[in-house]
Amino acid sequence: MWIVCLIAKERIVESTQHAAHIVMIDDNASDVYLLRYALNQLHEPYELEVLRDGEAALAFVNSHRTQTDEPRPCVIVLDLHLPRYDGLSVLRAIKKEPTLAHIHVVILTAQASPEEEAEMLRLGVSLYRAKPSNLEELTAVAAEILDVCKEPVLVS
Repeated sequence: MWIVCLIAKERIVESTQHAAHIVMIDDNASDVYLLRYALNQLHEPYELEVLRDGEAALAFVNSHRTQTDEPRPCVIVLDLHLPRYDGLSVLRAIKKEPTLAHIHVVILTAQASPEEEAEMLRLGVSLYRAKPSNLEELTAVAAEILDVCKEPVLVS
């Protein structure tokens, strides 16, 4: 049994189960809303932390460098087209930071290409997906994100 509380338009879940801690880095409020909606459709506990631009994302990375007792997300959902610093810069910072490098990263991008996908996988992302165009596809991507949270990570 779990209880859902809405605080400041972000979904916080209190649960006897482990809630998936997801960090979403995306400047598009509609994309954030739609992913949250799709996650709710799956009826699994989760916490969603939203960062709206590359600068906030890099501050998040830096805070984990100095705050080693900070809870770590199980997955970071990253848009590549962000204001201030692009998603590729954010990805490189995540993978360079020892306290975050092992965390799964899922790329959701509006302009997907096979070449970019190959590059992202080479850089260590767990999943690379085009932003879905309908609710069925979005719910499938949300399920993949939750599945990634259940996968073990290799810590070096």
